[in-house]
Amino acid sequence: MNDPGLGAEEWDRIQRTLHWGGPDHQVTTVNMSTSPDISTFIINDFKDTYHVGDELHVTIVAKDFTGAPKRYGGDFFQAKVYSDKLKASVFGEVLDHQNGTYLARFTLPWAGEASVAVRMIHSSEAVLVLKQHRNTDSNRIYFHGYFVGKNLRGARVEERVECNIKWDGVVLSTQRNCCCEYQDARTRLTWQCRKPRSLPCDALVDHSMGGYRNRMTAPEKALMDSKHVNRWLKGDARLLRVNASNATIGVRQPCKPGLPTPIPAGFYLKDVWTSFVCAARHFTVNDTAKCLKGKNVYVMGDSTSRQWFEFLIQTVPTLKRLDLHSVYHTGPLMAVDMQNNINLHYRSHGLPLRCLKTPLASLHYMSNEIDDMVGGPHAVIVFNMWAHFTNYPLTFFAYNVFLVRRAVVKLLRRAPGTKVVIKTANTGYKDIYGSDWLSMQLDRILREAFRDVGVYILDVWQMTACHYNKEDIHPAPVVIRNEVDILLSFVCPQ
Repeated sequence: MNDPGLGAEEWDRIQRTLHWGGPDHQVTTVNMSTSPDISTFIINDFKDTYHVGDELHVTIVAKDFTGAPKRYGGDFFQAKVYSDKLKASVFGEVLDHQNGTYLARFTLPWAGEASVAVRMIHSSEAVLVLKQHRNTDSNRIYFHGYFVGKNLRGARVEERVECNIKWDGVVLSTQRNCCCEYQDARTRLTWQCRKPRSLPCDALVDHSMGGYRNRMTAPEKALMDSKHVNRWLKGDARLLRVNASNATIGVRQPCKPGLPTPIPAGFYLKDVWTSFVCAARHFTVNDTAKCLKGKNVYVMGDSTSRQWFEFLIQTVPTLKRLDLHSVYHTGPLMAVDMQNNINLHYRSHGLPLRCLKTPLASLHYMSNEIDDMVGGPHAVIVFNMWAHFTNYPLTFFAYNVFLVRRAVVKLLRRAPGTKVVIKTANTGYKDIYGSDWLSMQLDRILREAFRDVGVYILDVWQMTACHYNKEDIHPAPVVIRNEVDILLSFVCPQ
């Protein structure tokens, strides 16, 4: 990896955080995989009454489709305690014993009734499929480049070709001189496109998503179909009765950089998220405008961060979006509040980006954008990166993350008053092109890379995994509202 400040020791530490157990043999039949219909869970040491703040343990037992207990780990389970009546939920930590059993741990944070739910996102055998395709089949997602110019007769010509990143393990073509290459001078990242038939390489103008290639075998497709993915387990249905407690749970420290993310990071009650990370506030329209008054807010990343941009515009009536004549999904976008002197910006991250046809010149690498920022006490920078990187080798994502880290470190050095917020990955993907398991691996790299940098890492993984809304890569408005409350709590902790 051509690495921007990433040492061997740090990369080793990251790889340790990515370790995931699983089968040590080739899976020849789907019956050998973990069955979500036969696997089960039981509440350990069940009590007639619990108290707020108690810890609950649940044992998950994985079985294959023949009913035999699994003897190895690696299944990707998610667990929550919830109450539909109270619109309450809390995320649980799942620990893999590497022998076919798992322990889910919860903190019980509200008084009232509650139930336990466990779902299998992927079997360990499906995780093995995801690993193999990530490492050997990166161009299963491809892109289009649009070349525009004039032919020898002077007529306008547009040619569309296939494009992708240039990186070890990603092969656009094995033919020599097949491609046009475009290396960014600062990041040293290279984008490549097949050469057009009649136009020169410098005629590349636009970029878009190309398509998907499914190269899975029949058994692999079975492991990734709806019968085997994202299925709730049948298990212990006993109702938990939780009484109020004199003990105080939660934290009162203000939201500030460098805070760790516990499990759970918070909980929903009546659709309102209470954070265990810091004393997050809940903002009215007036509070939001007051908090952002005099601020330049730069939101960068993918469409899930654009949801924050959209939410703020919908929430603050004095924020008006300007028409920059850009492609909306990629930006750049801008909204201005003249009354409160708020400037709100959005720009998608650079290549690779799955998007509608958009000018290539609009797609800037995020590290370059941050390098060009002045920063300061009136600047708030919010970014995320994960969803468009899931199908590539981990080294490619790590290289991009450390480019951004280097840019952030330099920014905070020259303008220490700048507020920097990183939005983590959220759940929602469940297929070979962008599974939650792949997203989680990228998320671990991002968190580890920025652990000691002095930024606020805003966890939305737990917030999306445990909410009752049907999971979507673009979370529901009620979830976005709670996410933005935490963002604003970091900008305005008092």
